[in-house]
Amino acid sequence: MTTEILTPEPTTPGPTAPAGPGNAAHPEHAAHGHRQSRRSRIAHFVGHYVEMVVAMFAGMYVLGAAQHLIWPDAKVPIEVGVLIMATNMSIGMALWMWFRGHSWRGIAEMSASMYLPFVVLLVPFWAGAIDEHTLMTWGHLLMLPAMAIVMLLRPAEYSH
Repeated sequence: MTTEILTPEPTTPGPTAPAGPGNAAHPEHAAHGHRQSRRSRIAHFVGHYVEMVVAMFAGMYVLGAAQHLIWPDAKVPIEVGVLIMATNMSIGMALWMWFRGHSWRGIAEMSASMYLPFVVLLVPFWAGAIDEHTLMTWGHLLMLPAMAIVMLLRPAEYSH
């Protein structure tokens, strides 16, 4: 796993930027310059995460409402319902990621992070170890760290 987002980039003086009091490479300013750069990258990364969470919920609510309008009395097993909800979330987030210029690979990986928690939790659900409420609650909660893990595995994709 790379930690590019959290590692400050080295600052070296170039031919037109001598190491002096006005340059970030100067010892008195290097730490401050790195902190700002690191802080800026982290803020952008977190902001991007929040944008994707908002897009995910927008997809869930908008497509869920459309689904209810089209099939108001549709009754599906919970297993199908959670996968439909994950699909709605993935569509909202994928559209936002496409708009932001992400790679198709990044979109596919992030979409997979919507399904993975539910797929994993279906095993204990089918075994009778958890109920529908637990499946739904933990499936949604585990999406958040799953998204963060995808982002941390490809920091260059999410920190630009």
